[in-house]
Amino acid sequence: MSTPESRPVRAEAVVDLAAIRHNVTTLRARAEGAQLMAVVKADGYGHGMVPVARAAREAGADWIGAAVLEEALALRAAGDTGPIFCWLTTPGEPLADAIEAGIDLSAGAPWEIDELVAGVQDRPARVHLKIDTGMSRGGAVPEEWPALIRAAVRAQATGQIEIKGIWSHLSSSDEPKSPANESQLATFTEAIEVAESFGIDAEFKHLANSGATLALPETHFNLVRPGVATYGLSPFGHALPSAELGLRPAMTLRARLAMVKRVPAGAGVSYGLTWTAPRPSTLGLIPLGYGDGLPRHASNGGPVQAYGVRRAIVGRICMDQCVVDLGDDQAAAGDEVVLFGPGTAGEPTADDWADAAGTINYEIVTRLGARIPRRYVDSER
Repeated sequence: MSTPESRPVRAEAVVDLAAIRHNVTTLRARAEGAQLMAVVKADGYGHGMVPVARAAREAGADWIGAAVLEEALALRAAGDTGPIFCWLTTPGEPLADAIEAGIDLSAGAPWEIDELVAGVQDRPARVHLKIDTGMSRGGAVPEEWPALIRAAVRAQATGQIEIKGIWSHLSSSDEPKSPANESQLATFTEAIEVAESFGIDAEFKHLANSGATLALPETHFNLVRPGVATYGLSPFGHALPSAELGLRPAMTLRARLAMVKRVPAGAGVSYGLTWTAPRPSTLGLIPLGYGDGLPRHASNGGPVQAYGVRRAIVGRICMDQCVVDLGDDQAAAGDEVVLFGPGTAGEPTADDWADAAGTINYEIVTRLGARIPRRYVDSER
């Protein structure tokens, strides 16, 4: 009798944890002298938050970064006892749970200091103050930075918070020569100086994301926060591929054909019949669609490797399925195709899918849904 582990699967995302460890080791070397925070938000960019965090810790990640409280608390529940930073909260969230769990939190406005103080029970809140250096998302703009500092200093004086860090986020590190990087760095440095004038000597200063970790050493300070590079994907896309950065993409998305059929020239494919076979052709039905996270914008062009040959999705990608043109290949239902992977065997990459959909590799891996099981392998063990 077959077990669930031995049965053929419709589709799967295979994640190589050895690649995660390799990437963390590579990034640590690039940021020599600074601690490293592996960012595992959005279920580890679709790779699986807890397995990725464990692999990153094994490779020496000093910190784990989570965007929202439920992610940070899930990491603690899974047994992660090391430093965790969580930066995105809204009014009224249960900050007390995170504070008691020893999770470092962010504040970018005086009201956020008030919320943190209200959540304090048996231990002070560990806080990183965020300055908006020009991205206009979270954080205090320079004009409001002194007010945030005053609120934080008052709360620290009463023992309710500990100011552990000062941080911000870069808008354009994927374009290392962009003048925005220099401008944001200058604003960040000035914000540190202002904080120091109020007597704040924060232990951690952090600004660098993946692109900055790899290409802007002047932004490293004493902590870097690589996200997409942890998964082996280049923040620079095809302009500077993963292999040239010493990174190894960790995820391979594969599926088994649900049906194969021969169609005559002139046969239309999928909704709207946006593709018509120019010749007699073999079509393969892939049981994945936009309900699984494939971008519908990659219709009529999304790349697939089948039988060692690069093929293309034809017709519109549907909710649960899409069609690949196999030409004259000998094919059968149940045969495996690869939608993307590291690219080392000629298969498409997440960057290729991003090109087909007019988006970025971050979105390709992060959007993969729960219907696709993740299977973890370790190519080094």
